[in-house]
Amino acid sequence: MEPIGIFYGSTYGMTEKAAGKIKTAFGRAKVDLYNLATASVEDMKKYRNLIFGTSAWGIGEMQDDWERIIDGLTEIDFSERRLALFGLGDQKEYPESFVDGLGTLYCRLPDKSCVVGDWPIGGYDFYFSLANKDGKFVGLVLDDHNQKELSDGRIKKWVAALKKEFI
Repeated sequence: MEPIGIFYGSTYGMTEKAAGKIKTAFGRAKVDLYNLATASVEDMKKYRNLIFGTSAWGIGEMQDDWERIIDGLTEIDFSERRLALFGLGDQKEYPESFVDGLGTLYCRLPDKSCVVGDWPIGGYDFYFSLANKDGKFVGLVLDDHNQKELSDGRIKKWVAALKKEFI
């Protein structure tokens, strides 16, 4: 498997912690972590296997660092890449906009044909999510506020699937 670049926006450290757990779950694979506070689109261009992570803010907003960089993604040719997404949210506090930051990130991608790693919506309790496409989430969904005990298992299962999808 070619190297993997994980790019995440993290204000309070929860998304950063999840990115670190995802890296660890890949075992011996070469995985590099990038905080979007200091990363660039040029950093992303170095990888054929990418993982983007975000938390949700307000109603459907991505984490602030994604807002800074999202339009620059049009500079990347995604046709020879695989991209997986993960998002954090709180299904009890925000059941009407659960992981909307993840859904917004997906919607703003210039090329969705390279996206892999969808995730089942079962096991969550919410009313609506922009990240729900055709009965599945567009990527891994973690709720460390209400289901922290499930996160490690979800990460392990998701990474196992990505190992088959990545180049």
